[in-house]
Order: sequence, then structure tokens, then C-alpha cells
Amino acid sequence: MSQLKRKAEVVHFAEIPGVNCPCGVAKRAFAETEELPLTVHVTEISTDAQVHYHKTLTETYYFLSCEADAKMQLDDEIIPIREGMCIMIPPGVRHRAIGKMKIINVVTPKFDPADEHLD
Repeated sequence: MSQLKRKAEVVHFAEIPGVNCPCGVAKRAFAETEELPLTVHVTEISTDAQVHYHKTLTETYYFLSCEADAKMQLDDEIIPIREGMCIMIPPGVRHRAIGKMKIINVVTPKFDPADEHLD
């Protein structure tokens, strides 16, 4: 009985084209990997990020770098953030980043641009 062994998949974010999003510019990996139930994004967040929410997606932001006065708006709450923090944003939470920052965003299930809703 033989069993197929899957290969590891490697991406280099410098080679992934960026796409505009309500936060800034995102580079999205593993969208085409069927057996993986999520996508991983590196996002450069601009100072004019828009409030938005998702009906089905959960986003987990890990802050790689940010300005000293950076914040996150989560519904009606604004919290200070700093490099090394991580925030899980469940479906329905209106959110935006305040200030320039760079994040890793793990999105589950896989990112779907049709599930990006602006206020």
C-alpha cells in the first residue's frame, strides 16, 4: 500500500505581487494550496486604512513593526499596539489600523475578497 507524500510549499514574499486592500497593500500566500485552510499575508498598512469587517473570515494580526503611536480600532475601542503583539479579529468586528505598520495576517478560512465590507 503506497501513500503519497505531500511536498512542503515555499513562498518568498518579495516575489508575490502586492494588491491594494482597505488597509494598504497585501501580499497573499497559499491561496492556491487546496489542503491548507488558511492564507498568510504580509501587509504594509498605510496611514489611511479604512474601517472594514468580514462576515466569515477570522484575521490574526502579528505586528512586525509599527510607529510608536500606532493603534488598532476594534469596533468602538481603540487600543495601542506595539511590535510583537498579536490580535485575533473574529468575523463581524469592525476594524482598522491607525498609523503605518507592517503585519503578518493569518486569515481563516482562506481569504475571499468578496468578504471585505466597508462601513
